[in-house]
Amino acid sequence: MNDFLIPATVFATIYGIVYLMIRRKERMALLDRGLDPRSFESDKTGFSSLKYGLLFTGVGLGLLLANILVKTGVMENDAAYLSLVSLFGGIALILDYILEVNITRKSRIKNSAETVQTKDEE
Repeated sequence: MNDFLIPATVFATIYGIVYLMIRRKERMALLDRGLDPRSFESDKTGFSSLKYGLLFTGVGLGLLLANILVKTGVMENDAAYLSLVSLFGGIALILDYILEVNITRKSRIKNSAETVQTKDEE
């Protein structure tokens, strides 16, 4: 385990430093050209708590079901935990994506309807 952990930590540290240096250079170049670097950042939609909540709920359900299946002897220990945690975690992320798309679509429809309504009033 330590044979893998130390090189992975060194690689992640070097990667993080290089990424931050490149990002800083890009931002400085944008400022030199008179552009606002914040204009290229992605819009935060506020769905991160929903995503993490669903993910941890799915992982918890996977662990619970795996524990039940191992105790009853239906599945082996390693296979049960790995497969069910991955399965329920993936299902939770897919559910999160579907919910985010539906919520975003409804808010866009609502905003476009309000925009049309205000234009009609003028």
